Amino acid sequence: MIITSLGNSKDIAKKLAKKLKCKYSETTVSSFPDGDLYLKFNTNLKKKKLVIVQSFQPHSDMSLFDIIFAANTAKELGAKKVILVAPYLAYMRQDKRFNTGECISSRIMAKLLNESVDKLITIDPHIHRYKSLKDIFTIPTKMLTANLLIADYIQKKFKNEIIIGPDGESYQWAECIAKHIHVDATVLKKTRFSSRHVHVKMINPIPIKDKNVIIVDDIISTGHTIAEAAKQARKMGAKSVSAIGVHGLFVENGMEKLKKAGVNKIITTNCIEHPTNKIDITPLLLAELKKEKK
Repeated sequence: MIITSLGNSKDIAKKLAKKLKCKYSETTVSSFPDGDLYLKFNTNLKKKKLVIVQSFQPHSDMSLFDIIFAANTAKELGAKKVILVAPYLAYMRQDKRFNTGECISSRIMAKLLNESVDKLITIDPHIHRYKSLKDIFTIPTKMLTANLLIADYIQKKFKNEIIIGPDGESYQWAECIAKHIHVDATVLKKTRFSSRHVHVKMINPIPIKDKNVIIVDDIISTGHTIAEAAKQARKMGAKSVSAIGVHGLFVENGMEKLKKAGVNKIITTNCIEHPTNKIDITPLLLAELKKEKK
């Protein structure tokens, strides 16, 4: 087995190679003067399993493009199997045609990967209207979750806490984590007026006054949803407000937005490399790849 990265997730790829005692070989990814992609493997792939470790951030569009080029090239060079480990899988949020003429990007992304890689391993993909990854993928897939890692982190680092899901889609994470550490959880109802303007209201209110509130979500993108939830928690007398995200994108000054809303701590897993990374998801991937190495 050979492990490579295409620019993103290098640290995870190197950790996995070391733990699995297999070769890590970085792939050269650059461009020609006219902007065309240049990609080159730097090791012999013939009859080898190749594991491409690549989150779809930063630059989700180029990450997908790089993966497709790399996987197809690997097969041309004789690799017997290409496994994509994508700690963050982009394009999953557009899972229906919300407005006439829109592209359902999740289906097109899946089609491209179905034709290029032999297996997909990912962590907490944004599944909302799909029942599972099988709804769009024909290749074998493994969907892992960081829930227990987040729960263990909260248990070690917080006291007198409650868990909030900032919207209905995030409640599956919040509820699972809260049950694991035996604390209360609630969810906020989100009314979205646009991609940047949302309003939230608590459903089934629970006491928040003097509690350490932890807002848990799978993706922290612009930060609007969590910021609104934080403001609500502050109004209700929260002692502190922390935000934990599996995937921290922090676009459009998301970090600053959360701080202005009264969020004291911002914590993410290392599915996407960022200074807020405090929770390492490598053990999840390691357990899954050990099966592939046999």
